Amino acid sequence: MIRTTFRQPGFIALGAAMALTMLGSASASPRQGAVDEDALSRALAFETALTHVAESVSPSVVSIQVEVTKPQNQGLPFFFGGQGRGGIVRGGGSGVILRSDGYILTNNHVVHQASRIDVRLKNGKSFSAELVGADPATDLAMLKIDAKNLQQAEFASSEQARVGQFVMAIGSPFGLDYTVTTGVLSAKGRGAIGANEIEDYLQTDASINPGNSGGPLVNLHGRVLGINTMIIGRGTGIGFAIPSEIAQRVARQLIDNGTVRRAWLGVSFQEITPELAAHFGGSFDGGALINGVVPEGPADKAGLQAGDVITAINGERIQEGHDLLRTVLRHGVGERLELDVRRGDQGKKITLVTGERPNEDGARSHERSVEDYSMLGLALEDLTPQLRKRFHYEGDGRVFVRGVAPGSDADRAGLRAGDIILQADRQTVRSIGDIRAALEDGKALLYIERESRRFFQPITQSK
Repeated sequence: MIRTTFRQPGFIALGAAMALTMLGSASASPRQGAVDEDALSRALAFETALTHVAESVSPSVVSIQVEVTKPQNQGLPFFFGGQGRGGIVRGGGSGVILRSDGYILTNNHVVHQASRIDVRLKNGKSFSAELVGADPATDLAMLKIDAKNLQQAEFASSEQARVGQFVMAIGSPFGLDYTVTTGVLSAKGRGAIGANEIEDYLQTDASINPGNSGGPLVNLHGRVLGINTMIIGRGTGIGFAIPSEIAQRVARQLIDNGTVRRAWLGVSFQEITPELAAHFGGSFDGGALINGVVPEGPADKAGLQAGDVITAINGERIQEGHDLLRTVLRHGVGERLELDVRRGDQGKKITLVTGERPNEDGARSHERSVEDYSMLGLALEDLTPQLRKRFHYEGDGRVFVRGVAPGSDADRAGLRAGDIILQADRQTVRSIGDIRAALEDGKALLYIERESRRFFQPITQSK
């Protein structure tokens, strides 16, 4: 939950709390009820720092109003509005002045499908805006207004930002322009949220609400660390911002080309848990576990396989999956990369030429009924030609999970009805018998296809 001391009016209360925490409470002063002048001085200095940031950054922030001729996707987390008649829906958000000649960075979901976009500056002037380009994969968009000599925002390195440092969000929540909230940088590298194709967010507890989208998350120097984009539920104190490094790379391409081209390996990955490490030959000191390789993609052509662990790219260590994503996105399309790969208990050097990242494919979904349960709670069925046609499945799997017994070992392992089992203990599954044989010792490492994803999942018989 967002701490109330981080909301307005609260700069003085927050500063006082900080100072008193560092120096001791007033009760420790020589005379009961006496003002600790040193603590008060520190509190006022902190308050002055916050107000200076708010005053200096706000002219680089804009309020955005949009009109669309049909209702937008109600699932978008920050679309403020839903007002209007005659098929016109009005909404809005925030933006950051990227260049003094009128380029403004915001979220794609703020301006998606908009038939009209208006931008209002801090001084009250309004302009009609043109959409220069959008990047749905990161939820960023670039606008242009006919204006000059605007105060452009300054950016800081999100990679050098430290968890726990103070941050400030500025925007137009619920249409309330230039609202300022404060908090801390709660975490870095957040992903797997499912909102966008590319996710590598900064997390903050600074209060973010509908209308903050596209506004800046800044540090105490008044420099942009990220572009506010989404929350998980209202009032949770969990908000996310697109890191400044990603935002600036996307912004440059949108201004120059109107679109974004980014490097792509053609793999999917997952984190290496201790349980998974045991199935892959012992301990791992970091790395990204490849759980899927796109046929004819760059990784496939270079010889990478599902089950390989990428530990470095061009000598830069890969500690976990999002390190792989960040590192690849820093390179261009067509660049040659040298990968350090662990395959089983052997290390390999693999040279790969990056491709261009395609748009995300739609997921496949299958509906199934549950029948008998066997093999640690799994009910399995062969994928016959009739079932493949019924489920529109064109992959290479041959066995799928028809049902999972509630509370069973398979249920605890996270297996679901509809999962397709491609491998068992690193061996290709051609029939249900292959899975039964792998489970004879009460455990197995399964390689699963679920909708458009592939991943490894161990399953163990409970004692």
